[in-house]
Amino acid sequence: MENKIEYTKESFELLIKSPEAYLLEANASEKYQRVIAFHQTLPNYEVTPLRALNDLARSLQIKGLYVKDESSRFGLNAFKGLGASYAMHEILKTLPSGSYTFVSCTDGNHGKALAWRAKMLGHKAVIFMPIGSEMRRIKAIEAFDAKVVVTEMNYDDTVRFAAEYAAENGCYLVQDTALPGYERVPQDIVLGYTTMVQEALNQIPVKPTHVFVQAGVGSMAGGVIGYLNYLFHGEMPLIGVMEASSVACIYESVKQNTMVCIGGEPYTAMAGLNCGEANPLVFPMIKALSTCFFKCEDVLTFKGMNRAKHPVGEDPAFSSGESGAVGLGLVETLLSHPDYLEIRTALKLDENSVVLLFSTEGEI
Repeated sequence: MENKIEYTKESFELLIKSPEAYLLEANASEKYQRVIAFHQTLPNYEVTPLRALNDLARSLQIKGLYVKDESSRFGLNAFKGLGASYAMHEILKTLPSGSYTFVSCTDGNHGKALAWRAKMLGHKAVIFMPIGSEMRRIKAIEAFDAKVVVTEMNYDDTVRFAAEYAAENGCYLVQDTALPGYERVPQDIVLGYTTMVQEALNQIPVKPTHVFVQAGVGSMAGGVIGYLNYLFHGEMPLIGVMEASSVACIYESVKQNTMVCIGGEPYTAMAGLNCGEANPLVFPMIKALSTCFFKCEDVLTFKGMNRAKHPVGEDPAFSSGESGAVGLGLVETLLSHPDYLEIRTALKLDENSVVLLFSTEGEI
């Protein structure tokens, strides 16, 4: 951890360190198989596409560039149904038959996924959203008959408020970050996300050399990185973690070697990444196994959204939303900017590189 290198550029800041060894999770194979087997039982389960951007890769002078496109997942326009459905399944296994109320805090996609699954199973959902939440995201959740409450607090304080509400009203909290005494459900949500990366690695024709994954609290990143550690233990791809500049709690926590909370009411167009406190369950693994950490300005995700809609050559067009497109925007910027040769060399991005990205939502 002593050997950290920092770069500050126009649209991002970058921290590079050496990855460290991290133990494999006990019974990992069984857990991962159980998760994907559960998702395959859902009536509207389909493997989402892996977009091969061959012409863009050629123009950027790398071997391959692949984007896992989650815009069609369960008809929800985002990947979050994977975590919410599996966590709810694990909760309901412990309960007698009946009608229950599920509670969560969300910036949009997680709450929509929870409301979707609750309605499907005949349960209720109460969804809390932080100050500044967009009406389009509120309406998308209400479309599944959930009660939506927008607070006057930021995301992280709203998480704690939702937890208090659930405890006081006999409801079940389904949140993707751990709180004191609350770890099992967040662990199940992280596990649920691994279906996405299991599918992607079954679809990609060659092993990726680089995997860039975006993070809010880090639960999706933790699911991806944990599965990569299981599958490629000791021979990991280079892992890059991307956050919105205004709420880069993982970046700052790695930089300062202590857990850092970003307070206040920060804004980013990447609403799903607008989280100022990392999930403590997955942070140690993310810190250990990742090589580079990026603080990304919104301009990068807008660039990625535009590239998804307007591809190079014969590459497929697809829908990528604000919280899904930052990887595509960042990678194209890194590989096309003439002043970033030193960074490309440090990250070993060259003609032998195969890059895997995750577009976790489509445009709303």
